[in-house]
Amino acid sequence: MLLIFIAVSILSAWVSNTLKSKFKTYSALPLQNGLSGKEIAEQMLLDHGIRGVRVQSVPGQLTDHYNPVKKTINLSEQVYHKRNAAAAAVAAHECGHAVQHAQSYQWLQLRTALVPVVQFASQFSVFFILGGLGLWQISPLGFNLGLLGIGIFGLGALFSLVTLPVEFDASQRALQWLQRKNMVTQQEKAAAQDALKWAAMTYVVAALGALATLLYFVSRFLGSNRD
Repeated sequence: MLLIFIAVSILSAWVSNTLKSKFKTYSALPLQNGLSGKEIAEQMLLDHGIRGVRVQSVPGQLTDHYNPVKKTINLSEQVYHKRNAAAAAVAAHECGHAVQHAQSYQWLQLRTALVPVVQFASQFSVFFILGGLGLWQISPLGFNLGLLGIGIFGLGALFSLVTLPVEFDASQRALQWLQRKNMVTQQEKAAAQDALKWAAMTYVVAALGALATLLYFVSRFLGSNRD
């Protein structure tokens, strides 16, 4: 377990540092069209006929996200106000999620449905698993408790996997729109594509970590069963 956490932590730190470096580089590449992240987002929403979604600024760095409940596109200050390739990429990506929502994209619907389960799993699944392992030898309850914990944790891992097509699709929609509407030059498109690729890698690492941890718990569960 410790080795898994160390490996995932190292990989996560490397991806995170690379992502920050890429965004710093591409934030120095001004957009020739002169539009800010906010203006990019508003234009993409307009072009897709989406009404009722508000673009707003939120504090922090890389805190950009789309809220399907409140129907808001939340852009960090560095994206909301800036007029560069990185800001355009992030703003269009978050709008990609709004387009998915408007078009009832199935993977997004599934991920949204899993959110309450994941919130529960993040708080209690490990306690169920460890409790089950602890009670294994003295009570049949241990088996059921451990199995329940693994099942709940597995749904959390499923959430990480479902997130991947959602994020990749949003990036694809963003890049296609940026090019189709001549929002970016070839150089700016290449920068936006590279930035979004590294942003997506953070979700890949999270999914790998969740799967590795799930496999570890399953192996512990089976090992205890053999004992």
